[in-house]
Amino acid sequence: MPYFYDSSKVKRRELAPGVTLRTMWGEKTMLSMVEIAPKSVVPNHSHPHEQSGIVLQGEFDFTIGGETRTLRPGDAYIIPGGVEHSLVGSDGWSLALDIFSPPREDYMS
Repeated sequence: MPYFYDSSKVKRRELAPGVTLRTMWGEKTMLSMVEIAPKSVVPNHSHPHEQSGIVLQGEFDFTIGGETRTLRPGDAYIIPGGVEHSLVGSDGWSLALDIFSPPREDYMS
């Protein structure tokens, strides 16, 4: 397992139309760089993994457990496993860093 990654060289995968991920993981945590195109939508969903993250650039509306907030750079979030959440991109591009524990097996391919 490598100790260092150049995230710009990690293969992107599409989560939803206009939303791509670049994932890196260890034994107990996973990092996911999430690029969000303008007006993209991640439909409401849940998973057993705890998810936390921070907005690095841009802004988007994030709904967690039925509560919606507009998040901007520096805003962070923590989503317990099993809690439904969704996202709607703003007029510009956004970038967020998500952290999952344990790593999501479905993102490892």
